[in-house]
Amino acid sequence: MSESGSEFVTYEARDNVAWARIDHGKANALSFEVLGALDTCLSHAEADSAVGALCITGKPGFLTGGFDLSVMKSGDPKAMITLVSDGGALFTRIFASPLPVIVAAPGHAVAAGALLLLAADERIGADGSFRIGLIETQIGMVLPRWAVELAEERLSRRHFHVATIGARMYAPTDARDAGFLDVVTAPEDLESTAQAAASVWAALPAPAYAGQVNQIRGSRIAALEAAIAADRASVAG
Repeated sequence: MSESGSEFVTYEARDNVAWARIDHGKANALSFEVLGALDTCLSHAEADSAVGALCITGKPGFLTGGFDLSVMKSGDPKAMITLVSDGGALFTRIFASPLPVIVAAPGHAVAAGALLLLAADERIGADGSFRIGLIETQIGMVLPRWAVELAEERLSRRHFHVATIGARMYAPTDARDAGFLDVVTAPEDLESTAQAAASVWAALPAPAYAGQVNQIRGSRIAALEAAIAADRASVAG
């Protein structure tokens, strides 16, 4: 068990950048435990004056394939909505954090994996035969309102409808054009590229960064929080 409190997410800090690494099963699924551990990692990073940015990554081949299927296919609507809402709350916290957050995708980033990309300041992806995108329509699901808020914020207007309603899946280079990624690099260069990008963000004056986040993202953050609160209220009690 690492500083994250979970065997599925490890936490380390070096050269002013903290790293949270997901390693949870074949598809790196976002379970309740993984979401909680990532939240703890963000708390550690925010509280450490020696850390100027957090980088979230996965394992070779996967950032994450999405929310835990054992919950999503359980037939328990309350558990499903709670898991998705917990994910939305974490991604909103990342989007609103006073600490820059970079995501380094070593491979597939599907459904909630793509939403994690949309919540970050800068997104670095490994090139290869990987799929990135919001697959929900293809599997008979509707994106929650908070997910649409993130998509509206980050995706290219040229791709917004095909990426959401059309559930188009993208190769890494095309995902960069669509707005899921900012940089695509060779898999062997992913970590060094992400570390360098995180160092640039970490060098920004912290009060100015936090102020810009509040100024530029404030209305979207409020919309995200309202959408998540409405989802939680639907299963309350």
